[in-house]
Amino acid sequence: MPNSDLSVLLDLDGTLIDSQPGIVSSCRAALRALGHEPPEVMDIQSIIGPPIEDGMRYLLEPYGDSRISDAVDAYRSDYSAQGLLMSTLYDGIPAALSSLRDTGVRLFLATSKRVFYARRILQNLEQSDIFTGIYGSEPGVVTDHKPELIAHILKQNQLNPDKCIMVGDRKYDISGAHANNMKAIGVAWGYGSREELELAGADALINSPSELKNTILDLLRGADN
Repeated sequence: MPNSDLSVLLDLDGTLIDSQPGIVSSCRAALRALGHEPPEVMDIQSIIGPPIEDGMRYLLEPYGDSRISDAVDAYRSDYSAQGLLMSTLYDGIPAALSSLRDTGVRLFLATSKRVFYARRILQNLEQSDIFTGIYGSEPGVVTDHKPELIAHILKQNQLNPDKCIMVGDRKYDISGAHANNMKAIGVAWGYGSREELELAGADALINSPSELKNTILDLLRGADN
């Protein structure tokens, strides 16, 4: 079947890249910038994916500190300087993306991360050219949350939701896609659990990037029937 009219929207953190080392490093830097000593072990998996403001609110709560905006600024300052360069691609992702593109599928990045950081990460990992469009949060644009971000991508590129599939590792990716009448695939190698993705109503779950292309095409065939 022809695939030139199919578009795949992909999350970044936990889907394409393991960004946790850099995020942890920059979270520690943000807490120290506000005068706090971060714990020796930081479990931040639950805050990777949502907007950074939500993550900073969670990290500051034990300190009784409400300076979320200051924490976000400190985080972004450290992350732009060094944290984002610590990201690595998951095994099999480059091959999976190339395989999809070779079938004529258009690829769009859909991340809650600042689009400036996302572009730098993908350029550093030599993956930016494979995407038709790279989208993320931007100052002055209502794209911080996945429902609004996906709606923005659909509108900007005049995409048909019936011919689009979202791929991500968190419930926000699944609910964001469904809010825009799109199907969504959950990936089991990221920061969200299988239970989280199942409860969110993922239309399919995959365990390896090698499963991505066939799962996408199977879901598309199902939509056409």
